[in-house]
Amino acid sequence: MNPANGPLVQHPQGVVLAVHAHPGARRNQIRHDPHGALRVWVAQAPEKGKANKAIIALLANQLGLRKSQIELVTGETSAHKRFLLRGLTVEETAARLNALPDER
Repeated sequence: MNPANGPLVQHPQGVVLAVHAHPGARRNQIRHDPHGALRVWVAQAPEKGKANKAIIALLANQLGLRKSQIELVTGETSAHKRFLLRGLTVEETAARLNALPDER
């Protein structure tokens, strides 16, 4: 992933990560699409913030962060969401995302 074109933006507290969410999936997974966007599938249904919490838990697990380091900043009810990852740089985040297995 190229951070200049990808879903990452530097923020004073860390990095803002843009994702396209797919709630109600068969399994939890994170994938890069061919255009550099990050897609996140979670099994949790999109009701009462449950899917958002599941996305935060999956991102925390896959990126080696605590759930408390991740905050949903926009897109509470939208498929297009932005999360603040506290304490990381764009470069660190890109490296962690690139290290994720490519599940196809």
